[in-house]
Amino acid sequence: MSSHNEPRETRMSRNADRKPGPKKPRHGWRTFRRILFVFVAIIVLGLLAGAGLFFYYAQSAPKISQSALSSDASTRIYDANGKVISRLGAQNRTYVKSKNIPKMLEKAVVSTEDRRFYKNNGIDPVRIIGAAFANVTGSSLGMQGGSTLTQQLVKLSVFSTAASDRTLKRKAQEAWLALKVDHNYSKQQILEYYINKVYMGNGVYGMQTAAQYYYGKKLSKLNLAQMAQLAGMPQRPSLYDPIHYPKYAKQRRDLVLEAMAKNKVITSAQAKAAEATSVKTGVVKNHNTTSATSAHTTKVVDAYLKQVYQELKNKGYNTTNGGLKVYTNLDMGAQKKLYNIVNTDNYVDFPSSKFQVGSTIVNPNNGKVVAMIGGRKTGNVSFGLNRAVQTDRSSASTAKPLMDYGPAIEYLYYPTYESVKDTAFTYPGTTKKLYDWDKEYQGTITMRKALYESRNIPAVRTLQNVGIKKATTFLKGLGMTFDKTLTLQNGIGLYISSEQEAAAYAAFANGGTYYKPYLVSKVVTQDGKSHKYSSNGNKAMSSATAFMLTDMMKDVITNENGSGRSAAISGLYQAGKTGTDSYPDDYADKVPDGATMDSWFTGYTKNYAISVWTGYDKQFQTGHYVSESQTSIAQKIYKYEMTYLASKSTNSNWTAPSTVTATKKNNTTEYYVTGHPGTVSDTTSDTTSSSQYGSTNTSSSSAYSSNSQVTTSSSSTGTSTTESSSSKESSSTEQRPSGGSDDDDDTNSSSATTTSSSSSSATSTTSSADDQGTTTTTNNDEADD
Repeated sequence: MSSHNEPRETRMSRNADRKPGPKKPRHGWRTFRRILFVFVAIIVLGLLAGAGLFFYYAQSAPKISQSALSSDASTRIYDANGKVISRLGAQNRTYVKSKNIPKMLEKAVVSTEDRRFYKNNGIDPVRIIGAAFANVTGSSLGMQGGSTLTQQLVKLSVFSTAASDRTLKRKAQEAWLALKVDHNYSKQQILEYYINKVYMGNGVYGMQTAAQYYYGKKLSKLNLAQMAQLAGMPQRPSLYDPIHYPKYAKQRRDLVLEAMAKNKVITSAQAKAAEATSVKTGVVKNHNTTSATSAHTTKVVDAYLKQVYQELKNKGYNTTNGGLKVYTNLDMGAQKKLYNIVNTDNYVDFPSSKFQVGSTIVNPNNGKVVAMIGGRKTGNVSFGLNRAVQTDRSSASTAKPLMDYGPAIEYLYYPTYESVKDTAFTYPGTTKKLYDWDKEYQGTITMRKALYESRNIPAVRTLQNVGIKKATTFLKGLGMTFDKTLTLQNGIGLYISSEQEAAAYAAFANGGTYYKPYLVSKVVTQDGKSHKYSSNGNKAMSSATAFMLTDMMKDVITNENGSGRSAAISGLYQAGKTGTDSYPDDYADKVPDGATMDSWFTGYTKNYAISVWTGYDKQFQTGHYVSESQTSIAQKIYKYEMTYLASKSTNSNWTAPSTVTATKKNNTTEYYVTGHPGTVSDTTSDTTSSSQYGSTNTSSSSAYSSNSQVTTSSSSTGTSTTESSSSKESSSTEQRPSGGSDDDDDTNSSSATTTSSSSSSATSTTSSADDQGTTTTTNNDEADD
């Protein structure tokens, strides 16, 4: 029996006695919601930022007009006076109106370029996502990219195609303009503009013109296979050319047909039937339009244009559909004169139509290439071999100022009257002897005399004193670098082009500053942006070196024993160097005595530097040699061209800088670097030999064998052969100086017959030289272009 005094159990007390259970966690859900909120916020902010950036870029988008959409996208080339000299492809376009475009072609283009063309508004997010997925999975068959057909039209109409301009900003502007175009023009109009604008290869724009070019028909007359062929070409017109690359053309055409079948505009049976047709069916051999350039462009500017296009390519421009305006440094007057000199018989008596020329003219004060000839009598070939920039023929003795005497003045302070030894010489570590043109020694002579008579042995001895390392450094300052280490033999022959040599000699003309040669001065892209180009000068040598070399090279032209007297122009202040290259010993008995492989002349005034190479493309083919009298042709080409240039420019002499001191030596004004009047000790060694060189050369045993950069090129040009990996060797047989400053100077001067014995002093004269060097090398000797 309970007592009334005992406490009663309450609900609260009962609950208090229960053990508390674990609480259900709620913080996990809250964390998830927070992360989700942050993620969504980032996406929203990203979209807002992206939209803001898009509209910011869109505000600065260029205007797009109907004329821009319908005009051709050809590249226009201008000369230095702003006159159009070429319109790549412009003359090849025949515009076709929408009503005359076959519906089947429209279906082929849409199936290939933009399957959702009729559904999108100029841009297609679905297409972009699909293209990205297809690129990852590799399922697109190369048919669909991220850009709609409308975007491609915009790109072709107003934007640069340079790789450097493929930016987020431009993509945003491209999308914005595509929206505007889609809003302002009908789908049929957009297709019309696109079909007429695209580049179709071989200098042809628009599919109507392409139909005439490839098939000799109008678009309306083409069959399904041919329409599919044209529809697939714009992506890579050169590769999908059915004339030159039928294999790739067929692959592309068949992909288009498959896309059309997938898009249900043709049946699978129709696609299979068209695929069975050869891509060459209906292709014509004779084309009604010119293949590459407009009527404004002639053979006169062919080589120059080819080099212009190469420069544009190197800068990242697309000349086929870039719609570029390209302003060049071309002096059309100088170009026409040079072309006429080498392609007519009005100036020079050329031995045959196969006799070739490569020449470059540079402005020494800024590096502008004002004219260029890449060959003569080239027939209907366009953009063929440009001999002005080829580097597979040795420059022979024109290398002497560049590698021997220039570095000697610059680094060793040689005066112009420096004593140099013309005595028997064997390349160190070998049994290979070096020869002069007359196979005579003159003993000790001055550097000036050795240069204007273009004697080999003093030049190589000078290089030996300077050292290959310093000589290479000097050449690098003149824009010349080489894959292989140079050797002593390069002192009488470098594998460089007329463009490189003209630019290097230009540094002598302007007082020692090297400007990299260039042809393009400005490019205006379709979006109106102007890109200017110039060459920044770099000091390559002291003004003293440039002046002293120039003063010595004046004698090459004016001295009675100078090797370049055929280049003389009365009253003109000029300087220059000759170069000719004799055949190797194992071939010399197959050509007449005195025959050479190449003949060079590079000369300059204060206003122009001209380098001229002459010879045959296949110098070892029967009859393809330069005779002794023909070695003056390079000098004559220079002479007539420089005469023209001098007539429209000032004629001023070089003045000695304050770092040069004049002195009299044997009634001749000589110069030395101020503070260095003495001569330099010759560290080269002599070898004993009779006054007449032996007739046989033995192959090199060390560094001068297969790795030799150049074998002995007598005074001017060492040519190279590339048939074998080892160098062919021969004696250098420099030519006697031919003619004088008159036009009929092909015959040898009577003063060129005096010779001296091996012990003769500097007062003994030889008429020396149309500098001719021997030499052959491997391809490893070529200079970097």
